[in-house]
This record gives sequence, structure tokens and C-alpha cells, in this order.
Amino acid sequence: MRINSAKDLEVYKKVYALSMEIFRLSKAWPVDERYSLTDQIRRSSRSVCSNLREVWAKRRYEAHFVSKLSDCDGENSETDTWLDYARDCGYLNVETHAELTRDVVEVGKMLGGMLNNPEPFLLKPTV
Repeated sequence: MRINSAKDLEVYKKVYALSMEIFRLSKAWPVDERYSLTDQIRRSSRSVCSNLREVWAKRRYEAHFVSKLSDCDGENSETDTWLDYARDCGYLNVETHAELTRDVVEVGKMLGGMLNNPEPFLLKPTV
């Protein structure tokens, strides 16, 4: 399959679905968390997607690609931290937390694969 956009990447599809699930679940969290936990987890999960879009635009230069991809990985790790807080504060049950965490880990592995082997994603110079 030809990849024409970051939206075609399996990692993008996975993390987009994850961020939307986090958004859906976090709507039920207490109002007093609106500007802290709710805002933070929504921002970090969405940042993975937005950074992937930037990664795609910067794939002409390996150093830029890897740097931005590293940002994606960091935001994904941040999301994992916020999921732990949501569970420990009682906003997510253990099963839901485990499902979301599995998704975060899978996204991390996918990003790690791209970081370890960026070549297939880079634009080739035209002569």
C-alpha cells in the first residue's frame, strides 16, 4: 500500500483512535480536573497525532524526521503517565486502564520501529 499521508500510517490510525477514546472517557471526569488531568491527557494524546503529521512533512531530512518522531514518543510516554494518574484517582477502572495502556505500549513500539529504521519513511531525493 502506498502511503500518501501520515493519516495512512498504521501508527497514526492507532494513536488517533486512542486519543478519541481518551477524549470520550475523560468527558465523564470531574469538572475540577478540567484544567489539569483532563486537559493534560487530551493534549499529550493529541500531540502524538499532530507531531506525526509534522514528522511526515519533515521526512526529507532524516535528522528533522527523527527529532520530531522522538517528540511523538515523548508525548506518548506522557499519555501513559496521565493514564496512571487517571486510574489511581479512580477515573479509570483497572480493565480500561490496561486496555489503554496496551495501546500506548503498542504505539510506542511502532514509533520505536520508525526511530530505529527511519529510511523507509524518508523522501528520496529526485535527480
